[in-house]
Amino acid sequence: MLWSGLLALLCGAVVPLGFAPLDLYPVPIAALAVLALLLFRRPPRQAFLLGWLFGVGQFGTGVSWVYISIYLYGNASLVLSLLVMLLFVAILALYPGLMGWVVARAGCARRSWFFTVLFPVAWVLSEWLRSWLFSGFPWLNLGYSQVDSPLLGIAPLLGVYGVGWAAVLTAGLLAWMIPATAARRLVAGVALLVLWLSAYGLGRLPWTQSAGDPLQVAIVQGNVPQDLKWKPEQQQATLDHYVSMTRQHADADLVIWPETAVPAFYDEMKTGFIAPLRDELQRQGQSLVTGIPILNRDSWKYYNTVISLDQPDQFYYKVHLVPFGEYLPLRQMLAGILGFLPVPEADFSAGHPDQPLLEAAGYPFGASICYEVVFGEQLIRSLPQAAFLINVSNDAWFGNSLAPHQHLEMARMRARETGRFLLRATNTGISAIIGPDARILEHSGQFSAEVVSGQFEPRSGATPYVRWGNWPVVVISLLLLLLSFRGCRQPPG
Repeated sequence: MLWSGLLALLCGAVVPLGFAPLDLYPVPIAALAVLALLLFRRPPRQAFLLGWLFGVGQFGTGVSWVYISIYLYGNASLVLSLLVMLLFVAILALYPGLMGWVVARAGCARRSWFFTVLFPVAWVLSEWLRSWLFSGFPWLNLGYSQVDSPLLGIAPLLGVYGVGWAAVLTAGLLAWMIPATAARRLVAGVALLVLWLSAYGLGRLPWTQSAGDPLQVAIVQGNVPQDLKWKPEQQQATLDHYVSMTRQHADADLVIWPETAVPAFYDEMKTGFIAPLRDELQRQGQSLVTGIPILNRDSWKYYNTVISLDQPDQFYYKVHLVPFGEYLPLRQMLAGILGFLPVPEADFSAGHPDQPLLEAAGYPFGASICYEVVFGEQLIRSLPQAAFLINVSNDAWFGNSLAPHQHLEMARMRARETGRFLLRATNTGISAIIGPDARILEHSGQFSAEVVSGQFEPRSGATPYVRWGNWPVVVISLLLLLLSFRGCRQPPG
């Protein structure tokens, strides 16, 4: 068991190699194949431990960047920051641990069913559970590692969980071949060929279509240091900085600034800054979309919002807030205990899930703020009405880590799932123009003040994923999991 545990830990640790920025997409598949072999016919307790160790390796290497926010921006000690990060990793590892326990409890003795049905659906369901339980943390879901592989073709049909299922099925088929008869290897090889060719073929289908002439966009990346951003004496310099960079791109139909690029409440900026800027841009035929905080002085509620200067006094209010970043769960109980974390002194409030779409450059668009772009089921609420998607973010919290690259990778998946251009504006990088096929057409560097300029196309139509969301994968996986508990305890096969 010792060597099996170490192997599970090692396999989990190499999984992030398949994600951005390295993008070695076969690596997670190989790691999952080894895990499947380790779990087959294990007692439930051992299977849970092996799955948990795999998760410790996966999240320990893949999301260790969380300590940066706590250490650099929360003013906690390095030791305390690392302890919080390790606790976070240990909790996330419970999901693959639970997956291991479930497949062991099913008691499946049939090799073919275990590797090609039970293991893939149990893995996908564990990721789906992690995506919404306790607010959700879908980071490092396996499907994202395949954003540059032929399996991405499944995304417009079944979303990131469909892509992840295909990747784990590939791993299961590989595991089923070891050891195997020549006939079994032939069947598995044919199944792999059909799966990957089908995914490639799906990726060639035109799921959406053009809805207008190409537009020119300028995405302004201000690179304002996080420790200066909210200082009152820095406010005017920040505003002048963004306006100056914008004026250098007078040919742009649409200009986008990042999350909270305007470092003051809307009512404070409306008359003296926003109105004159709107008049200037309208004379030039330009639209501007930016992030800005709002304080409702009647209810004293705070909101993280996006505005389009084409529509004064209309806003997109962030729906999916970040726990411990934008609000503190159980504040009265935890405020004193977690004082060392960079939690807000006052909670932001969430917007309603169904909000009217904003418009810019003559088209409605779907807005998301920062972390929201990792939730595909939320973004599809704006479709098929939205002609394109805009994501504004402030990835400065992540520092120089894997996180900005992983965040961009998830945004690419949203573009592929929806068949829309996604325009991403961040404060410190990586800003990008992403095509409906998930290709990055233009992008910025990190920690540099620059403007990402290029063309995008408004689009119409709806992919199957836009219409159905994650439910087909979830429901089918649940049914197959239940069937596994009832019918796969037959002699090995």
